[in-house]
Amino acid sequence: MASMTIRNIDERVKTQLRVQAAANGRSMEDEARDILRSALAVVEPQPENLAVAIRKLMEPFGGVELDIPPREPIREPPDFSS
Repeated sequence: MASMTIRNIDERVKTQLRVQAAANGRSMEDEARDILRSALAVVEPQPENLAVAIRKLMEPFGGVELDIPPREPIREPPDFSS
């Protein structure tokens, strides 16, 4: 197992850690390990698909019905030979 030293901790933070450790029946070191383990176990949510995120954001405002124009035949390509 690795070890580490944390310096320059505010006295207030150290006191809170000591009180919390005592309340949980643990040493300060064990309490700090548990806090770190819990904080790092939180899984960041995966970013959504951009289209889904925009839809969720705009859904409360309602939708807009657009007329879709009928499809036309493909045009002839332009002639650049001259």
